[in-house]
Amino acid sequence: MKKALFPTVIILAGWLGAVPSALPQDVSWQPYRGYDVPFVPTPTEVVDEMLRLAGVKAGDVLYDLGCGDGRIVIAAAKRYGVRAIGIDIDPVRIRESNDNAAKAGLSGKVRFLQEDLFKADFKEATVVTMYLLTSVNLRLRPKILAELKPGTRLVSHSFEMGDWKPDKTSAVSTSFGDERDVHFWIVPANATGRWEWDVADGSRSKHCVLEASQQFQVVTASGRDGDWPLAVADIRLTGDAISFRVDTETDGKMSSHIYEGKIKGDQIAGTVRPAADPKAVAVAWKATRDPKTVVSIAQ
Repeated sequence: MKKALFPTVIILAGWLGAVPSALPQDVSWQPYRGYDVPFVPTPTEVVDEMLRLAGVKAGDVLYDLGCGDGRIVIAAAKRYGVRAIGIDIDPVRIRESNDNAAKAGLSGKVRFLQEDLFKADFKEATVVTMYLLTSVNLRLRPKILAELKPGTRLVSHSFEMGDWKPDKTSAVSTSFGDERDVHFWIVPANATGRWEWDVADGSRSKHCVLEASQQFQVVTASGRDGDWPLAVADIRLTGDAISFRVDTETDGKMSSHIYEGKIKGDQIAGTVRPAADPKAVAVAWKATRDPKTVVSIAQ
């Protein structure tokens, strides 16, 4: 079965001298040399925007899925000094990538691996770049969500992730006279399930419960304080960082508090402060999740 051979897809634009305009999302390629996606080099302008949108910086580990001739890996290593690795199923592309790295003076400083993307280990990545068909992205999406660390930045040239909507999209004009989209995502932590915590409320302590559901980076929740409902709003999840507002009634008066924290396993640790007073001193806050209530977001 050849399904894993798509990595030839690479992040670039103009196959065998042809200069296609932005490729349609539902394009159905005939397998190229037995691979799921043809080698299509990404224009320099798109490479630049992919690295910019991903916020590549010193200390990052970049994996290019379907590295083609290696240009994204080489550009990232030369400009930012990051550790960069390319993966492609096609041995011809791997040889070409290594030759191009040698010409750029990067032999031994970048790596190119001939592997199947569905089996490859790129969990250490902090940045992932790719130029794969939407159909291939969708097959790869469960692996990305299940294996990559929350906060990992993901950039795709032209093709999206189905109903996992990008956090940002930018349009790039190329020297070929067309315009390409570059899509950006941040891998979200799993915030689903039942979270509980205690918080001081004047002379008493309140026990709060929050029930969260999630579709990719979008989280919705309801809560309660004992038998009293809590209104949960303005939920934001970026990687492992979460914030939300809780509105509740105390002694006949409504009050709102802003919670902020980092998700680590089945705990959130952070701070809480009154919403009406941004200068108020924030106090420590910690919530614990029942692991039995977690639902996978790897779809």
